[in-house]
Amino acid sequence: MYFKSKKISYVLLGLTSLVSSRGFFALLNDPEGPNLLIVSVLAFVMFTLSIAVYAFTLSISGLKRLLLGVGIQMVIVILLYIFGR
Repeated sequence: MYFKSKKISYVLLGLTSLVSSRGFFALLNDPEGPNLLIVSVLAFVMFTLSIAVYAFTLSISGLKRLLLGVGIQMVIVILLYIFGR
């Protein structure tokens, strides 16, 4: 699966950052629930880091490059969950 348009990859990275940041805060045991501002800020940070990885890995192309960006987001969420407990 090769994405000819970078817009599709950027949209997918943006959606996965929103879903993973919302999922991270849903796992925390907060009685009030996740704050929309905090979820948005974490999603923006994860999106920025994954775009940086996506942009600077020119030797990898296609689906592997996109999966690397999504993998970076998952690693961020896992590390935040482990160290934030």
